[in-house]
Amino acid sequence: MLTYLFSIVAAVGVVAVAALSFRLAGKGSDDGAADGPSAGHAGAMLSALFLVVFAIAIIVPWTTADAARQNTHAESRAVIDAYWAAADLPADGVAPIRTGLRDYASFVVRDEWPVMAEGKMEEAGAERLDKLRADVLQLKADTDGELEARGVVLDHLGVVAATRAQRAADAAATPPEGLLWLTILTGLAVIVFPFLAGARPRGAALLPLVAMAAMLGFGVHLTWEIAHAFAGPLAVGPEAFSGALQELTRIAGGV
Repeated sequence: MLTYLFSIVAAVGVVAVAALSFRLAGKGSDDGAADGPSAGHAGAMLSALFLVVFAIAIIVPWTTADAARQNTHAESRAVIDAYWAAADLPADGVAPIRTGLRDYASFVVRDEWPVMAEGKMEEAGAERLDKLRADVLQLKADTDGELEARGVVLDHLGVVAATRAQRAADAAATPPEGLLWLTILTGLAVIVFPFLAGARPRGAALLPLVAMAAMLGFGVHLTWEIAHAFAGPLAVGPEAFSGALQELTRIAGGV
């Protein structure tokens, strides 16, 4: 926070020093008009700054949500692959491992997804996954096929663990610090700038300003709404795991 304040004070100081220096040197001419070069330059730069900040505030959460959605599909796909591969495990391990995989997917949808909107994850999910891996390791493989199947299942569970870790990172991800507040400040500056520059719009001249302010307000509110990958309008839903559960039910009925 102190570095932010220092940068603001330093920038304002540059303007003050430049204005005083040029006045003492007798250079330039007074500019107090609302449509003068000073106001025009400042207005253009404020608009450009707002557009840059607003674009970042929209693009960063959008790309995060898109990557998070793809990751959930990768995780659920790994659960399905592990379920298929479990068919070749030793006979006494097929049903328990498959049940554990199905319970894990159900747990993610039912218990874990609601808390992910708050940027959290349930530790019980990681514990379930660790237990599954331990159970597979404890299975006694009597044939090369069973030994290979155990390795394949463990590989798929490793993918599940890796994608789960990425899901945890996506749930906790937020836009860069201060970005949302900077979006608000630059939006307010763009709205009130004509008045700060000395203009006094009245009547029909106020309509464009009101329309611009309304759209800016909506846009800034949207940046707050989409700040988290698993909450808001762009929220990633549990559809991938719901679909995986349906797939596991289908496999169980046919295999």
